[in-house]
Amino acid sequence: GQSIVDAEVQRRLIEGATSKPADPTDTGLTPREIEVLRLIAEGLSNTEIARHLVVSEATVKTHINHLFAKANLRDRAQAVAYAYRLGLT
Repeated sequence: GQSIVDAEVQRRLIEGATSKPADPTDTGLTPREIEVLRLIAEGLSNTEIARHLVVSEATVKTHINHLFAKANLRDRAQAVAYAYRLGLT
């Protein structure tokens, strides 16, 4: 009748499984950067994002550079994981 999982580990597991995603607006990202992050998480290329947002690829790259810097992200893979943590996908 006893748990084989340490009580503290069990508490953290339950907390992690039931916690809500972070609020994307609390990240310091602009609404446009959040939108670009969402599109990256959907697998769109810079060219596809530019077409979708009706902006230049240079503008998309600027948004990506800003969101990577603000969120301390290294690459698109980290950006996708970050988007998932924020509940953007």
